[in-house]
Amino acid sequence: MIINKAEFLVPSASVDKTRWAVIACDQFTSQREYWQQLAREVGDAPSTLSLIYPEAYLKDGDKEKRIADIRNAMKRYQEDGSLVPVNGVILTDRTISDGRHRHGLVAALDLEEYEFTPVNDAHVKATERTVEERLPARIEVREGASLECSHVMLLTQIGGFVCEELKKAQKRGKPLYDFQLNMNGGRLKGYLVDDCDGLLAKLEELTAAANDKVRYAVGDGNHSLATAKRCWEKIRPSLSEEERKTHPARFATVEVVDIFEESLDFEPIHRVLFNAGEDAVKYIAERCGGDARVKAVFRGKEYVVPVRENGSDAIADLQNAMDSYLASHKEAGIDYVHGDNYVAKIAADNDAIAVFMPTVQKESLFDYVARRGVLPRKSFSMGNAEDKRYYYETKKIK
Repeated sequence: MIINKAEFLVPSASVDKTRWAVIACDQFTSQREYWQQLAREVGDAPSTLSLIYPEAYLKDGDKEKRIADIRNAMKRYQEDGSLVPVNGVILTDRTISDGRHRHGLVAALDLEEYEFTPVNDAHVKATERTVEERLPARIEVREGASLECSHVMLLTQIGGFVCEELKKAQKRGKPLYDFQLNMNGGRLKGYLVDDCDGLLAKLEELTAAANDKVRYAVGDGNHSLATAKRCWEKIRPSLSEEERKTHPARFATVEVVDIFEESLDFEPIHRVLFNAGEDAVKYIAERCGGDARVKAVFRGKEYVVPVRENGSDAIADLQNAMDSYLASHKEAGIDYVHGDNYVAKIAADNDAIAVFMPTVQKESLFDYVARRGVLPRKSFSMGNAEDKRYYYETKKIK
């Protein structure tokens, strides 16, 4: 089975759920004030904030201490009663910031069915190119960790199946959890399904019928899932054939979401170029071309960059041009930012260039991945930054 049930560890009744669940570690990477405010709201309460390494802090020089603190927190939460086990899968109802609902299925992905290289025949594929230099810090955290937290979202093409199963679960009883998320994240409900073999068999059938070549595409958490795969590949050779079948590191926590969920918006991920000026804008414009246009802003002045009409091709051209510029200008840097307002503010505050990227059409995503492999890194975002998946469930990986 590609998607499986698992024993999850979730916060006990005594834990404040609003302070427990936090946004994905790769959000607000240039906005440390977000993470500082979140830390103030969490205080010393049990929280997944203690179990993750926010990428905003990766360059602070305190990596060893942070990783040690994460491992200690994992051990503490398992020993002090903060976490309790539940078995099965969890159906989720997420109210996002604009009031719409997104439905998902939290389960365990068999990493043997997943591959993140650009060209492969796996049933579960990455949608964006993996940036190898982003993996070592994540691998270092995971290799010594006893638990995983996950913000991975897997996209499928199975219509309203998850939503219908959620309705059934709602009729059967009370939710496993129901609480307000912090930092304007909306609300999260989850319903445990312990007798889920039939549900998972139907899911397998539906995904095969929809697209046997690409049954799942990674929407969010590409690098986290790549990290899990790399760690599993290191562990696998030391295990017997029987041990490999059930080892907890073989399975990664994911949330399955149908790509055509009405509330699932595809939005661009913009670029900020630091320590670069007008010459960089001209360099990029000269290396792109087409009948469509995107905007770049530097010191309050707007520039027009011609691009191809196909969003995926335009993103590839823009990223290639920026990569080429960065390769020859070592003083320059890049960040990836969600939201028009955020990218404009970050660029203005840092005397940097804001490049407003085009949008990938979700209707063509599976076809693109099947035909051409991965998109450039950070090609699209599923919704606003505040609407990303929050960490909640944990699972043992050793």
